[in-house]
Amino acid sequence: MTRAQLTDVEWELIEPYLPIGEYGPYPERLRQQFEGVIWRFKTGGQWREMPTEFGAWSTVHNRFRQWRDSGVFEAIMEGLVTEAAKRGEVDLSLVSIDSTTARAHHDAAGMHMDEDVLTALEKAAAETEKARFKRGDCDEQTGQEAEGDPVREERRRIRRRRKLRLKAALLGRSRGGQTSKIHVVGDRKCRPLAFILTAGQAADSPQFIPVLGKVRVRMPVGRPRTRPGAVAGDKAYSSRGNRAHLRKRRIKAVIPEKKDQAANRKKKGSRGGRPVSHDADLYKERNTVERLINKLKAWRGIATRYDKTPDSYLAGLHLRASMIWLRELTRTT
Repeated sequence: MTRAQLTDVEWELIEPYLPIGEYGPYPERLRQQFEGVIWRFKTGGQWREMPTEFGAWSTVHNRFRQWRDSGVFEAIMEGLVTEAAKRGEVDLSLVSIDSTTARAHHDAAGMHMDEDVLTALEKAAAETEKARFKRGDCDEQTGQEAEGDPVREERRRIRRRRKLRLKAALLGRSRGGQTSKIHVVGDRKCRPLAFILTAGQAADSPQFIPVLGKVRVRMPVGRPRTRPGAVAGDKAYSSRGNRAHLRKRRIKAVIPEKKDQAANRKKKGSRGGRPVSHDADLYKERNTVERLINKLKAWRGIATRYDKTPDSYLAGLHLRASMIWLRELTRTT
């Protein structure tokens, strides 16, 4: 007998966010199906291996896809954050940002794409390659003619389509194989506020502003809060653009400066600008986001990506974040 994934108190907070259609699903099976989705991401098991206590695996999988496409999991997370804000348990005086890499299982490869979409993307990529070598292709510069060789053109086409599939699936190449990177913002109590999913080779600094822009906490009265008091991050997020963005929004930057950036600033003298201020005491609390990442990866379906589409994996991330907030809310009741 598989143990229950939710208590009665937790289910009372989750149930209002699950839509019930005119012809189904039956309300008495709704909780079992939702717990089946939790079981899948918690254990990392295959849908076909789902215990029968949750119902037919195909029904649970179809229900998950419907909820994913309608944004149910993200709505659950936002709703639980709003409930915590009503109780005064959301602290935005300091948020921390970091990223982590999730290894993709070989089952995650081979995302299906419409042939029309893939052809259009391939055509755009081919035009980009031609524009890159408008002064002469590499083969032309070496005296060899690339045109007229069907074997070489076919290899390029296959290689181009493979790269487009990986890019669409948000999978990147690394020494460990195909990976995805999770960029997360957490509060002082190791609870997630926003996510962004990218390919594994994506740098951290360019994702600083986008993931911070997803922080949105709805309060009981007034507009949602989108501006924390301070943002803590490691040296990977140290850049003039990120600091200027925080300065413009009147947010305190708790980000140490890189040694090479400090050396270049000193080399320019007065033109290099003022020294970067850094609050060492606040920076000690940046470990909260690292502890949050450990909480996220406690679920095997999050620690390793088994989903072909990035939407499914991101839905699992929002589900895991919702369970973290749910445990905190039920603990205080």
